[in-house]
Amino acid sequence: SRAMHRYALTLIICAFLSLLPFAAQADTAAPLTKIEPLTIATDGDATMFTVEIADTDETRERGLMFRQRLPEGHGMLFDFGEPRRVAMWMKNTLIPLDMVFIRADGTVAGIARNTTPGSLDPLGVGEPIKAVLEIPGGTSDKIGLAPGDTVYHRIFNTGE
Repeated sequence: SRAMHRYALTLIICAFLSLLPFAAQADTAAPLTKIEPLTIATDGDATMFTVEIADTDETRERGLMFRQRLPEGHGMLFDFGEPRRVAMWMKNTLIPLDMVFIRADGTVAGIARNTTPGSLDPLGVGEPIKAVLEIPGGTSDKIGLAPGDTVYHRIFNTGE
């Protein structure tokens, strides 16, 4: 009957619509699976961080986009593998960050402090780097981070 057909079609549509949030969630909430410790040694002090590792094109491209906050003591380490010239930007990034540009030996090449959320201006240093550490804006000043300081993590050749 026509009523039965309409009822069946309504059930199918409702079932399909109920699955949509799961499909969207799977796409946008894909978590970075690697979370590791990292230490920054500044003049006479050391600060530990818990960092997410972005070491694939997909995770590096997404970075910290759309995050509402980044807790103190946390960050994201962008591992580029072989040292290369890198330009970062703040597209779709909602919070100010400090970007720490790090050489293969773990030394800090430069720091972009309190970057502007949403800015498309390229940020970088004039030399090849192995990684960029993004931490909450203002953290570099708080811990006294300066070029030449050392970042300790398994990806750097820090002589340990």
